[in-house]
Amino acid sequence: MKPRRKPTALRKPDSFPAENVLTGYDAPRLLVLGRDFEQYHLVGCELGGASLAGLRFADCLFERCNLTAAKLGGAALQNVAFLDCKLLGVPFTTCQDMLFGVHFDLCQLRYASFAGKRLAGTRFEKCSLAEADFTNADLTGVVFQGCDLTQTIFHDTQLASADFTTATGFSFDPESNKLTGARFTLSGLPGLLAKYNLVVE
Repeated sequence: MKPRRKPTALRKPDSFPAENVLTGYDAPRLLVLGRDFEQYHLVGCELGGASLAGLRFADCLFERCNLTAAKLGGAALQNVAFLDCKLLGVPFTTCQDMLFGVHFDLCQLRYASFAGKRLAGTRFEKCSLAEADFTNADLTGVVFQGCDLTQTIFHDTQLASADFTTATGFSFDPESNKLTGARFTLSGLPGLLAKYNLVVE
C-alpha cells in the first residue's frame, strides 16, 4: 500500500479586481449582486444570521466580517479565506463538498461545525475553535497554528500528519481517531491521555 501523500495546501486568494472589493455590505445588499462571487474581497460586512444558502464563493477573501450563525446550506466555498472574522456556530458541514477549500486566520470559530468535511491540508492560524465539531472529518495534514481547541470535538476524525505542536486546550481519545504521523509536543500529551487518568510530569 502506497503511503498517503501530504496534501497540497491551496494558495490563499490575495488579488481582486477593484470593482470586486465590497466594504460594509449586509446580506440584502450583497444578494442584489447575484449568487456567484468569484475573486471578491469582502471587508467589514455584517452577515450574521444571514442566509447565504446556495451561493458560490470562489477565490474570495472575507476580512473583519461577521458571519455568526450564517446559514450555508448548499453554499460553495471554493478556496475562500477568512481573516479576523466572527464565525460562531457556522455550519460548514452543510456546504457543498465539491472543491470545498477554506483558510482561517485570527477567526472566532466557537461552536462551528465541520463534521464530515474534507479539510486535508487546511491551516487554522491563531483561531479560537473552542467547542467546534470535527466529527468524522478528514483533517489529514491540517495545521492548528496557535489555536485554542478547548472542548473541540474530535471523534472518528482522520488526523494523520496533523500538527498540534502550538495548539492549546485539546483533549481527545487517541483510540477514537486516526493519528498516524500527527505531531504533538510533550506539553500536549495530557490532552491525549486524560481518559487513562495518568499523571504526566
